[in-house]
Formats: sequence, structure tokens, C-alpha cells
Amino acid sequence: MSFSYAKTTQRLPTVLTHEEAKAIISHLSGSPRLMVELLYGCGLRLHECLVLRVKDIDFALNTITVRQGKGDKDRVTLLPASLKERLQVQIQKVLALHQQDLADGYGEVYMPHALERKYPAAARSPGWQYLFPSTRLGIDPRSGVVRRHHLHNTMLSRYIRIAVTKTGIQKPVKAHTFRHSFATRLLQNGYDIRTIQKLLGHEDVTTTEIYTHVLGRGAMGVISPVDG
Repeated sequence: MSFSYAKTTQRLPTVLTHEEAKAIISHLSGSPRLMVELLYGCGLRLHECLVLRVKDIDFALNTITVRQGKGDKDRVTLLPASLKERLQVQIQKVLALHQQDLADGYGEVYMPHALERKYPAAARSPGWQYLFPSTRLGIDPRSGVVRRHHLHNTMLSRYIRIAVTKTGIQKPVKAHTFRHSFATRLLQNGYDIRTIQKLLGHEDVTTTEIYTHVLGRGAMGVISPVDG
């Protein structure tokens, strides 16, 4: 006798209007604000934002490279022009902190997979440093090496929760809500579903198509002729 798995129920994601997203962002500052603007402006997942390295930001090509996203896949997304100046300032802060760590006898960052063995000097290079480093050094449980890791995800979640409370928005807003809102905003602006699929890193376009239902336009985002 053969059995088949029951299909999981697909829930519509919570999305913010552009005005709601901007209102929440207005109650943030510093690194938390920049991180949320990247979530909303680039469609990043929270973890993808946390593990960004300095070298992943390309100001010349206006792109951000997402390394080891969901499914362990890399992808390229857009770099918002409005964030370039503050990202450059953030990188300068990261490099200054890295120089201080090196002077103190540290400055080595975690390297993925076998890259640490293949490129032993890369762990101390500026380009591999986390874009949003932790405020303190810590012991890496995998190796016992004292390193500066990236910020913890609970930090940003706390700041978002406080900002949402200040706006009075009643929707259940989490970090991932800004990724959903990014996709919905692009649909509202007329971008095609395949482009959005690529920017989000969805393997199957049907995953991306759920945002057409959020907009209330029906299948594939089509507007009925009778409504025109």
C-alpha cells in the first residue's frame, strides 16, 4: 500500500504598505535601521542580511551578492541607490573595528566550508569581515577561536518590535515581513513575476506567485478587463 503526504496549507503572508514600512523604519536608527532598509529594499531574509560580508557590496555594479541563501545557493540582488552612502559609512566603521581587533591580536572571522583551509589568510582580510559585526568578541564553539561574529538575530527582532509598537500598526510584523513587502511593492510597480522570483531567490515561480494573491489581483496578477 502506498501513501502520499498531505499538502501543507499555504498561508498568505503579512505585508506592509509602503507607508507602513517607511513609518516603522522612521522609528529606527543606526545599524538596525540600515538592516531593515536592506530587508525591505533588497528582499533579503534576516539571516542573509546578518551574514553579509564587506566584499558582497558592489557599489560600481549596484548589486549585493547573497551568499549561501536558502538551499545553499548564491544570488544577486539590487543595491538601493539611497543606501549607498550609509553603506559606505558602515563599511568604514567595520574596517576601523577590524583594524583595532588586529591590533589586539584578533581580527579573524569565520570562513564557510573549506575556505579556511584553502585560503588561510582570508579570515583576517577586510573584505571577509561581516557588514554588521557583533559589538563584542566571542568564543567560536566550533573551534574555540576568539572571533567577532555577526549581530545576533534577536537584536534586530527586538528593535523591530519596539518600532512597530511606536507606529501603532496592528499587523504581526517580523523581519521577514519586509521581504514579503519588497515583493509586493515590486508587483505594484509593474515588475514581472520572473524578475521578482530571481531577486528573491525562489526556485519555483509558484512560490513567488503567492504575492499576486496578496494584491487581490487573482492568478498571475492579472487585472480583469471589466475592471479596466
